[in-house]
Amino acid sequence: MSTAIVVGAGIGGVTAAVALQRCGWQVTVLERAAELGEVGAGISVWPSAVAVLEELGVKGVEKAAAISKPAGMRKPNGRWVVKAADLGVELPVMIHRAQLHDLITDEFGPGITVRTGYAVTKITQDDTGVTINDDLRADLVVAADGIRSVIRQTLYPEYKGPRYSGYTAYRGIADVQIDDGGGETWGRGQRFGFARLIDGRIYWYATANQSAGQGGDHATVTKELGEWHEPIPTILAGTPPEAVLQNDIHDLSVPLVPFVQGRVLLLGDAAHAMTPNLGRGACSAIEDAGALARHLAGATDLGTALAAYDRERRKATTQLVRRSRGIGRVGQVENRVVCAIRDGLFAFGGKLVSLRRRK
Repeated sequence: MSTAIVVGAGIGGVTAAVALQRCGWQVTVLERAAELGEVGAGISVWPSAVAVLEELGVKGVEKAAAISKPAGMRKPNGRWVVKAADLGVELPVMIHRAQLHDLITDEFGPGITVRTGYAVTKITQDDTGVTINDDLRADLVVAADGIRSVIRQTLYPEYKGPRYSGYTAYRGIADVQIDDGGGETWGRGQRFGFARLIDGRIYWYATANQSAGQGGDHATVTKELGEWHEPIPTILAGTPPEAVLQNDIHDLSVPLVPFVQGRVLLLGDAAHAMTPNLGRGACSAIEDAGALARHLAGATDLGTALAAYDRERRKATTQLVRRSRGIGRVGQVENRVVCAIRDGLFAFGGKLVSLRRRK
């Protein structure tokens, strides 16, 4: 039986473990934290990722309930710039990261072994396998150890790695009752977005231009955005201050490194960490796992299967990294005139798309 080690037990890592299990592999999952689990707030799961999860047997990631109110992009005063309905966009399922993680790990069977509290410090490989820390060995290692991947740094020590986007993000979950379709509000160098999770709570996020390491908390967001249109003040007021997360936003420099070197494969943020502007980071990791399973299924040569994975996923995710960073630059513009032009172009584009759809 083929064996694999998955380093990192985030969304991408556990999905990869399930995918390998379904291919008949024996899998060991290594997690540096003391317990298996996921931290964070909400996460968007787009249809392509939902399809992968369904193929892997993951249950419970259902379509979101129909939104009765408009969703889309607004100005801080509440005026609509463009509505999602005008663009004909399909909205993702919104779910808490921990809940999604639990749904995926529920599919862990006897083919998957989990070791927590295990830090990877060394990796070597030869023609027959890969060794981790001189005590674990497998036919394949999947590096799903995040944007600051130790394994990626070992394989590609000259790679520039993470780069700061120029803005920070706040995230939280409010247990409030609001009658609003959600979406994003774009101001000058600041944005606020929110959506209803499948459990009924409201997931929200905000961004602000600032120097790396400056920090911030619930009070910071409330001071800066608490007078924007409703239901933003209500959402902020309904969020426990201690539960607000603040993280400076980084992505990986392009061109991305090859996702495969020998018998070691990079997956998720370790391979293609992107800014959250498209809401595709975790989805891309899930799609990585689906592609890995697809190329391994029935493969007679591991090297050929891994090379096919690299060709498919590196091209697709490089485009997403660039697009997401570009959207972030537009969204974080501070100049008043440029913001007015930006909003006008979005509004015009929405009307044009809506007109074409009607025809």
